[in-house]
Amino acid sequence: MTKKVYVGMSADLIHPGHLNIIKEAQKLGEVIVGLLTDKAIASYKRLPYLDYEQRRIIVENIKGVNQVIPQETLDYIPNLTQIKPDFVVHGDDWKTGVQKEVRARVIDVLKEWGGELVEIGYTQGISSTKLNQHLKEIGTTPAIRMKRFKRLLQSKPIVRLMEAHNGLTGLIVENTQINIDGATKEFDGMWLSSLTDSTAKGKPDIECVDVTSRMNTINDILEVTTKPIIFDGDTGGITEHFVFTVKSLERLGVSAVIIEDKIGLKKNSLFGTDVVQTQDSIENFSHKIASGKKAQVTEDFMIIARVESLILKNGINDAVTRAKAYIAAGADGIMIHSKEKSPAEILEFCSIYKTLENRVPLIIVPSSYNSVYENELIAAGANVVIYANHLLRSAYPAMIETAQSILRHGRSLECDQKVMPIREILTLINGGE
Repeated sequence: MTKKVYVGMSADLIHPGHLNIIKEAQKLGEVIVGLLTDKAIASYKRLPYLDYEQRRIIVENIKGVNQVIPQETLDYIPNLTQIKPDFVVHGDDWKTGVQKEVRARVIDVLKEWGGELVEIGYTQGISSTKLNQHLKEIGTTPAIRMKRFKRLLQSKPIVRLMEAHNGLTGLIVENTQINIDGATKEFDGMWLSSLTDSTAKGKPDIECVDVTSRMNTINDILEVTTKPIIFDGDTGGITEHFVFTVKSLERLGVSAVIIEDKIGLKKNSLFGTDVVQTQDSIENFSHKIASGKKAQVTEDFMIIARVESLILKNGINDAVTRAKAYIAAGADGIMIHSKEKSPAEILEFCSIYKTLENRVPLIIVPSSYNSVYENELIAAGANVVIYANHLLRSAYPAMIETAQSILRHGRSLECDQKVMPIREILTLINGGE
């Protein structure tokens, strides 16, 4: 009787190391590849470049592979207990890091039916990190970038966005990551805030920066990054203009636009009722959403409706009523906003929103109620968290301090410890060294 051999892999970037493992596994019996789903991969590192179906087709056509099945989690146990393979074959590079505990559980469960773990030596000269870096250097296409946001929504418990207002901040969002217990944590995409874009240009946040200027900012970021971009569309302007904005953003590869249900001169929401702000009628704003949806060409672009009811003290019920209406009009997501220091009213909205039948992704922006943890937002049913202005807000005090230090001392020596070395500046940008 032919023995069964189980090989778990991501197979995003097929390289000689993968082929070697399959070759060695084939010597032991019939090879069943447990191909990690997008969700399983995204649980401990970046979303794969290729989606599950694309990767499945590739792996099915590798010589020596008899069957490909989905592995829904990083944990092998559900598939192993179902298949009861005679062997599990894996590279020997999982004895440390995030997969160390996974390996231990595999060894334990194999004992139940006398299975064996076979570990293959690491293929020298192959670095997934370097391969991923080369892919970033090559860049991406508008279509691939745009699709990525929806894939993230389907694969991650919460999608984490950070504001970017120029190419440099785009690079920060693109490349910043930390390692926690072997798992990589990073930002999933960029929020192109109208507040930070206009502030970086020295202008007030009142929609005075025109769409053409904002498109220039988008292009600066697109040229040096690969992650999805969500565009802050303010009120969207008049409906007749909004449809052209949708077409322009979609053509560039932006994944989504968020528009707020206010009319008149735009004022930042965090002013609340301290300044005159007028909420649009449900009918008018729903018409704007529907018109934008009709204007788009692809199924991948998203129009997200930002509900300002809590900002304007119109209450939870009004917010829920508007959310329902905007979803009915075609909104692909709902962003609920609040200027309170406590997340209480946001969490109350979330609890009601979770019960809606036609629920679409919920976007949260914890700028003022920043004590709330991402895990709390996940539990509440949020799908996206946006850190809306933090790179600009952190950069400004640092630049002021440096400028004051030079004025105070009549030289720049005293700020050396607080500034980036010029060599790092020169090598920061690919091709600048």
